[in-house]
Order: sequence, then C-alpha cells, then structure tokens
Amino acid sequence: MLEAFAVSAGVVALGEIGDKTQLLALLLAARFRRPVPIILGILVATLLNHAAAAALGTWLTHAVDPRWMRWILGASFLAVAAWMLVPDHAEEVEGRGSGRLGVFGVTALAFFLAEMGDKTQIATVMLAARFDALVPVVAGTTLGMMIADVPAVLLGERAVKFVPVAWVHRIAAGVFALIGVLVLAGVGG
Repeated sequence: MLEAFAVSAGVVALGEIGDKTQLLALLLAARFRRPVPIILGILVATLLNHAAAAALGTWLTHAVDPRWMRWILGASFLAVAAWMLVPDHAEEVEGRGSGRLGVFGVTALAFFLAEMGDKTQIATVMLAARFDALVPVVAGTTLGMMIADVPAVLLGERAVKFVPVAWVHRIAAGVFALIGVLVLAGVGG
C-alpha cells in the first residue's frame, strides 16, 4: 500500500512537470491571480478524474488474465516512457474567460477535461492495475499532481524557469521505462 502511494506520487509529480495541465495551471494563475480557487479546482478535478482512472485500472486487473496483463502493463509503461519525451505546448491549453462558473468552476472543468487521455491519467490507470490498490494510487497520483501544480499556481512562470523541464521529462521517462522492464521481467508482481 505504501509502495503504491509513493510510486504513484513520485511518478505523477515527475510526469506532470511541463505537462499540459501544469501549463494550464500557469495560464489560470496568470489570468485570474486567485490561487486558492485554482488550487481547489485542481484538487477536485484530479480526485474525480484519477478515481475514475484508477477504478478502470483496478477493474482491468481482475478482468484480464494475469499473464496478458503483465505484457500489456509492461508495454504500456514503456509507451508512456516514450510519450514523456514529447513535451506539451501552452497553445494546446489556452482557454477563454471564467463566465458563470467562476475561477473554481473554470479550473475544475478545464483540469478534468485536460486530464482526459493525458499522460498522468493513463499512468493512473496503469498504476492502479499494477498495484491493485485504488485508494493509495488515487491518493498518490493526486498528491503528485498537487506537488507539481501548486508551485506553478503560486509562483507562476518563475517556478518553471528554475526547473530544466527536458531533464525532468527524461527522468520521468526513465522511471516509467524501469517500471515497464520490471513488470515485463515479473519483478515485484
């Protein structure tokens, strides 16, 4: 349980740096300059999105033959490792005004939708399938998102100027590749 939580938090925190949702956090912070509703919106959207993703991963663990699951998970982790090396761009996440939803609503909706099919959502599905531990994975991936996104909201663009995003992506890709190889080798299963 602790391993599922720690690995999930670490992998998602690394994977989120430079991701489109972190760029979205920067854009929302720059536009609205109201960190509390933005952070709360990120938290709610991440909990909902990652709970659904982890539920899918947990279901897959029980629905797919373990021999096939090992190969599917191993290949998936390796694919996400390669995907980590492709940076997201700010143009993909720019939005409009807040309208009737307010800053919290815009943030929650934007984050929930931006996270659909995103690297960290796919990672959540895979981590839940790997560890078969829904709550620790959701808690860990949510913490990982908050570790990466809260500083982006609070510090704005100053935060990403000190972080070599390309290197963080390479490290995250290495972690995903290592997990993929270990899964394929049947280690820790």
